[in-house]
Amino acid sequence: MTRSVLDAADIRRAISRISHEIIERTKGADDVVLLGIPRRGSDLAARIAASIASIAGLDEIPCGVLDVTHYRDDSAIRAVSTSAPTEIPECGIENKTVVLVDDVFFSGRTARAALTALDAIGRPASVQLAVLVDRGHREFPIR
Repeated sequence: MTRSVLDAADIRRAISRISHEIIERTKGADDVVLLGIPRRGSDLAARIAASIASIAGLDEIPCGVLDVTHYRDDSAIRAVSTSAPTEIPECGIENKTVVLVDDVFFSGRTARAALTALDAIGRPASVQLAVLVDRGHREFPIR
């Protein structure tokens, strides 16, 4: 038996709320790059990018994929397979506000791995995290 945390309407509202928050925090979203963490974060990032572009009246928001598989510190105890290779938008991440997008935030291990992966790619001006569900069980001090 599977339990649904959010239905389709809840997800649409969350995407709209997250999009508005990103626009507010970045004062217009001009230098924003979204990077989805596979698997579900990649699709979510694309939906948020389209929503931000629509709300802010921009042609598009750069959106890519960040594979964190090789940067995880729990791979020995948790079988993780890569589902999508890293794809950085043409504009890169240098001096951009990078928003890491994932479906669920739990221990912080994926976010920590994503920060390490980003460090290997370049230097963004800042990094933010956008998630649909925050389960609140932290092993790392990430908010």
